[in-house]
Amino acid sequence: MISKIQEFYSRILPRIKNNLRWFLPGLGVKRWMVVILGGTTLLGIGIGIFVLDVYRNAPETWWLPLLSYASLRTLPRLLRVLIFGTLGFGLLLGGIWGLNHVLVKPFVKPGQQIVKTLSMHRRKERGPHVVVIGGGHGISMVLRGLKRFTHHLTAVVTVADDGGSSGRLRASMGILPPGDLRNCLAALSDDETMITQLFQFRFANGGGDLDGHSFGNLFISALSEITGSFETAVAESSKVLAVNGQVLPSSLVNVKLMGELKDPSTNQVKIIDGESSITENGGVIQRVWLNPSNPKAYPQVIQGILSADVIIIGPGSLYTSILPNLLVPDISAALRTSQAFKIYVCNISTQSGETTGYSCGDHIRAVETHAGSGLLDVVIQNNNFKGKLLKDMQWVTCDQKETVNYPVYESDLIDETEPWHHDAVKLADVIMELYQAKTGPLAAVNQ
Repeated sequence: MISKIQEFYSRILPRIKNNLRWFLPGLGVKRWMVVILGGTTLLGIGIGIFVLDVYRNAPETWWLPLLSYASLRTLPRLLRVLIFGTLGFGLLLGGIWGLNHVLVKPFVKPGQQIVKTLSMHRRKERGPHVVVIGGGHGISMVLRGLKRFTHHLTAVVTVADDGGSSGRLRASMGILPPGDLRNCLAALSDDETMITQLFQFRFANGGGDLDGHSFGNLFISALSEITGSFETAVAESSKVLAVNGQVLPSSLVNVKLMGELKDPSTNQVKIIDGESSITENGGVIQRVWLNPSNPKAYPQVIQGILSADVIIIGPGSLYTSILPNLLVPDISAALRTSQAFKIYVCNISTQSGETTGYSCGDHIRAVETHAGSGLLDVVIQNNNFKGKLLKDMQWVTCDQKETVNYPVYESDLIDETEPWHHDAVKLADVIMELYQAKTGPLAAVNQ
């Protein structure tokens, strides 16, 4: 008998507890339940007055005694109120739950509870407005981690890429390079299922014209032709992937990245034309710049930066992914004007041909040399150096002897399977912790 009672409670209590979650603060459910309850109460009062009028004024018929019994007139009035109130409230809740279940079920992932999905959605809707500036694997990794906290994500990517599939499409069709935009769209997709995998699929080993192209790049290129606008093509791709957030090019100008490199054996300086050629040349990068040197920023990028709560720069290839965005004059000016909490995420390892031998301070000095000082509030740096790096890679460390003009926050950020990359979850958690510390209730006390 005791075991049956325990089994009963083990099945019923979790259901009761789950249903009570509908009353948690912030879901936006209780206010509408009050409205529905108020409307139902008024409707019930109207029906009650009508029934009472019929009962008092109608001629004697066979159904009047039945109406009297149905109203439980033989019971005390308070008890009747409790009985009818409990039944009415139970039917009201059951109807609301059933209606919500029918309407919302098609949009809930299999295995997830409706109340949990609603709770997550409401929490993300109240999340901070975050702008992430960069390119390549780094920016997509940051977006993949931060989308757990907010729907208000804006990715700003470079349009100076001229290598691989993006470079070939840029040369043949005259469109902006879609590669980094594609990666960010896939990372922001709420449901990285078959359609997202298809978007990232790369044709290989065919030996034909499609060899090396990704489906997403071709898709965006085709949409550009159909819509007549590259930015419209990116927006339509966002709808296909059910993206929460937006992915924006730093500029709509067809810019080239130029580089000044020094040959370490002869100390001769040469000018390199093109982003992909800079890292392949083998020299030491002295500086990079855009051609044309003063491209207009995409207006929505400036709007996003000025209205952001958090701005994240990096991680990613320093000279070929991050700095090309900051070299757009309007973007660097907007960064200085913005009141957002500005974070630079330093790379975990050096990149051969680009940042060989660089420390955390070297990365910061490169940013300040190209974009000016005063852009940042804090630097995030990895402090776990236990993994095994690939050939020609070294750990990026923060030497205590060198001067860094910003506070440096160190934490374990490595991906255990690929320690030269950041772990998306670890990095996003650190970013949100720093943001909460900056803007939370104790922020004013600490300042």
